[in-house]
Amino acid sequence: MVRPKTQLFMLISLDGKISTGDTDILDVDKDFPKIKGVKEGLYQYYDIEKTTDIHSLNSGRVLAKIGMNDPKKDIIKTIVRFIVIDNSHLTLTGVDNMLNRSKTLYLVTSNPKHPAFKRNNAENLEIIFYKNKIDFTDLFEKLGSKYRIKRITIQTGGTLNAEFLRLGLIDKISVVIAPALIGGKDTSTLIDGESLNTINDLSMIRALELEKITRLKDSYIHLRYKALNN
Repeated sequence: MVRPKTQLFMLISLDGKISTGDTDILDVDKDFPKIKGVKEGLYQYYDIEKTTDIHSLNSGRVLAKIGMNDPKKDIIKTIVRFIVIDNSHLTLTGVDNMLNRSKTLYLVTSNPKHPAFKRNNAENLEIIFYKNKIDFTDLFEKLGSKYRIKRITIQTGGTLNAEFLRLGLIDKISVVIAPALIGGKDTSTLIDGESLNTINDLSMIRALELEKITRLKDSYIHLRYKALNN
């Protein structure tokens, strides 16, 4: 399989949460700046994010959470090429905002009525359509072979992260740990998805090899691992 090298890059709490609660109105990007003892060192995560790959894979749900569907959202044009997996979260305004933000927008969907089709003539839009269900193994191979993408940074939610990991599509993990404990059994974590429940399911666990640990300022830590894919 010819596919890009991938890195999962996320901001998490010490207990592995990637959100501050179990509803879409709560989000670490919006809420951590309000919390004393956490907000002081938060800038370091965004500084590291600026050094990640030029191709960034996101989900429509995550983009909707940060206000991408807002018609008044301030959009800054970047050199980043965004790969967005979405069936129902982005509105037409959200698609337009992403087109205005992206060097190239690769919109991946299995929804034939996705609003992105209304912008099919946009020069910087590539729609990758799957008739029934998105085949992520095929998608990653296509991104490598057809679109010549060599490296991707993944920043999606816990459910998609789990699917990518269990399919062996994540090569590296880079996490910035914020000095916070959030809790909540329904609050999304770095890896969610369906729970394992049989001995045979243990084959889906991915062991990791620590490559580097960096102690940052204000009690933040940056951990980097290699995934030992089968």
